Amino acid sequence: MTNPLNFVFDLKWSDVPANVQAQIKLALLDTLGVGAAGAGFPSANIAACFARDHMGGPTPLMFHYGQASAAGTAFAAGMSIDALDGHDGFNPAKGHIGATLLATLWPYLQHLSGKDLLCALVVGYEFGARASMAQHGTVPDYHTSGSWGAVMGAAVLSRVFDLPFETARHAVGIAEYHGPRSQMMRGVDHPTMLKDGTGWGAMTAVSAALLAQSGFTGAPAITVEQAPAYWADLGQRWFTCEQYFKPYPVCRWAQAPIEGVLALRRQHKLTAQDVDRIEVSTFHESIRLATNSPTSSDEAQYSTSFPCAVAMVRGNVTPQDISDKALDDPEILRLSQSLRMAEDAQANAAFPMTRLAQVTLHLKDGRTVTSDWMQPRWDHTAPPTAPEIEAKYLRYTAGPLGQDRSKAIRDTVMGLETTTTDTLVGLLAQPINRRTSDSNSSK
Repeated sequence: MTNPLNFVFDLKWSDVPANVQAQIKLALLDTLGVGAAGAGFPSANIAACFARDHMGGPTPLMFHYGQASAAGTAFAAGMSIDALDGHDGFNPAKGHIGATLLATLWPYLQHLSGKDLLCALVVGYEFGARASMAQHGTVPDYHTSGSWGAVMGAAVLSRVFDLPFETARHAVGIAEYHGPRSQMMRGVDHPTMLKDGTGWGAMTAVSAALLAQSGFTGAPAITVEQAPAYWADLGQRWFTCEQYFKPYPVCRWAQAPIEGVLALRRQHKLTAQDVDRIEVSTFHESIRLATNSPTSSDEAQYSTSFPCAVAMVRGNVTPQDISDKALDDPEILRLSQSLRMAEDAQANAAFPMTRLAQVTLHLKDGRTVTSDWMQPRWDHTAPPTAPEIEAKYLRYTAGPLGQDRSKAIRDTVMGLETTTTDTLVGLLAQPINRRTSDSNSSK
């Protein structure tokens, strides 16, 4: 097997197919939108303050006041993106590539041309997809995205730093050895600010690349060098175009049930007052999202019942609907607490490539209505259009960034092929507007 690091160093923007070039800009825009919206949430604010106060350095923080070290700003950027569970993901990984990738690159954006940044992002998605599958296929536990994301990030920074090939092997090996092997289902069962390990993975990636650059050595990365089956199609199959996007800022596992609730609501012209209780049949992991009376946004994002209740009451699920300030609506809590989930063998068999759910609404007049088997919207098999991604981005950023800055970032991202990253860095290095964003920041 040719070492996958050859792809990391050799890929040129001209080698990237046109559809992948278009897709990577949409992925970047979506991730930036989620990061801007998430920057006002408590976990992001705490992480930014921690980086500024305890990881000092000259690099500006993304969407926050102050500066920190490269590792510190990567950590804080990852926590801002992960604070709101609305970023893209990859079904086989049961996790997210773009969040850790962008956070890892953030400290070094100013050193890249726009085209170099886009190419580095493609490298990251392609490398990260295979690193995730290799890890999940060769270890017994299910770890967060930050674990294999650290390996991906170290590989991409090896390209950015133009490290010698053997030094890059050490960087990736250090990242795999020290990557956060945090247990994902533990975070699902007990949802807190830990989330998907994104910030820690980005911090590890930056640290590993810098250590290797300084001569620190690491053992070869097993998932990269000893799992050839996962890397055979590198440069041939473009997993960048096999990412899903999220229409709602909650765990992907809850999104098929949300679609079932919304479909029945529309089809039967129902309101929440018509519904006595909700039943959901779905796969095991979705059932583990069991918090029905969340006391924080982090709990609401890792719940199936609460966002389903929000969908029934409000007809949508937005960042504002799952913020800390929006968790005490009595009608939403009534429906959330009423919801019952059942594990289904068909849904279990389809997971993780397909996330299925069927919803039954028990109405107060004694009737029941049942949905078809639903899948989440915006999977790569039925992707959102570019205008839909742009509209989501603008909705998420209008408050925290203001319309002018939001549109300036959008326009800059869409034109990156022909410019430097100076304008983009300047726009991202400014803090969000906490007065107009509906954030839960701890002041």
